Amino acid sequence: MNVHEFQAKSLFAQFGVSVPKGKEVKTPLQAEKWARELNSPVFVVKAQIHAGGRGKAGGVKITKNQADVPGLVKELIGKTLVTHQTGPKGRKVRRLLIEEGAGIAKELYLSLLVDRDTGWPVVIASTEGGMEIEEVAAHTPEKIIKELIDPAVGFQSYNGHNVAFALGLNTIEPAVINPFVQMLGNLYKLFMDKNAAMVEINPLVITTDKKLIALDGKVSFDDNSLYKHPDVQAMRDLNEEEPLEIEATASNLNYVKLDGNIGCMVNGAGLAMATMDVIKLAGSEPANFLDVGGGATKETVAAGFRILLKDKNVKGIFINIFGGIVRCERIAHGVIEAAKEVKITVPLVVRLQGTNAKDGRKLLKDSGLKLEVADDLWEAAQKIVGMTGKKRSKPAAAAGGH
Repeated sequence: MNVHEFQAKSLFAQFGVSVPKGKEVKTPLQAEKWARELNSPVFVVKAQIHAGGRGKAGGVKITKNQADVPGLVKELIGKTLVTHQTGPKGRKVRRLLIEEGAGIAKELYLSLLVDRDTGWPVVIASTEGGMEIEEVAAHTPEKIIKELIDPAVGFQSYNGHNVAFALGLNTIEPAVINPFVQMLGNLYKLFMDKNAAMVEINPLVITTDKKLIALDGKVSFDDNSLYKHPDVQAMRDLNEEEPLEIEATASNLNYVKLDGNIGCMVNGAGLAMATMDVIKLAGSEPANFLDVGGGATKETVAAGFRILLKDKNVKGIFINIFGGIVRCERIAHGVIEAAKEVKITVPLVVRLQGTNAKDGRKLLKDSGLKLEVADDLWEAAQKIVGMTGKKRSKPAAAAGGH
């Protein structure tokens, strides 16, 4: 789950990380009142959407004139911002953050996430604050600093000093080293206490009066731990989330909506990725990532059908199931019962492999349902793509039925 910048900054402040004085507003009148109260030499008006690149898309305005603030709010509220993270449809701006400006001497990048190789929390830092970290990693990877933190002992001051010296703070501004170490410890506490998936400050600025301020912030959370944090759940903005993804979460399904026309229902994340790839190889595009888990019961399959059929772009459904612990004939029974319960209005292809796969395929063929059965992955992909009006000859890289 993601939160808005103003919400991330409220969490920063709770954990002792300095942020600019600011407030969320939704109307020009609220903006006028807050600007009067803020009374800053510089006012920053920021669109609040769950996407990066807001500044480049015109979603961040700066003015030295207090009287300009309500007009800037009126300009941004209701506007659709299109950034590299929103896709071509963009996101509608429904709320704004108005905050004081800061005198910037130096910009840094700082984040905390879980390192995939070790499973430990890792600090990512760079002197290239204000830039997208992906660009820095691609073009100047030597400027990316990493500091692993042993979760058994937690954050230690030497971790902070390692990062500070790697950033060159001892030469840039020695006076901020100790505050930096303390701030990094506070961020680590936020990361662990709130079960965050990522905490990011970009940029973290050293001001002209030698203070550290989180000028922009982003926090995302592990969905599986949200039940522990009702205060975090209360920050959820449903306007920023795909409704079908919310419905899938409620049914304990892993679902991500995409822009294609073939609805995929698969058990296992790796198989789901392979399924999306083979659909593209066959000449079409996947409409989603949907992992129904290892069981693929009648209930989970029925819930999956409902979600896929609510997507108006879906012109065909491809079920690709590997029966490992759960035998294929049981999966077939689940698919049959679910298909009878949910009215399937588009072509359906089912591919079963694994334990008792032949029995499962026979049950599907004898079910009387309007569906196609396949045992080979490429054959199944060709079938569903062909049934939706597209077809491609088999590429050399797609050999085999794995």
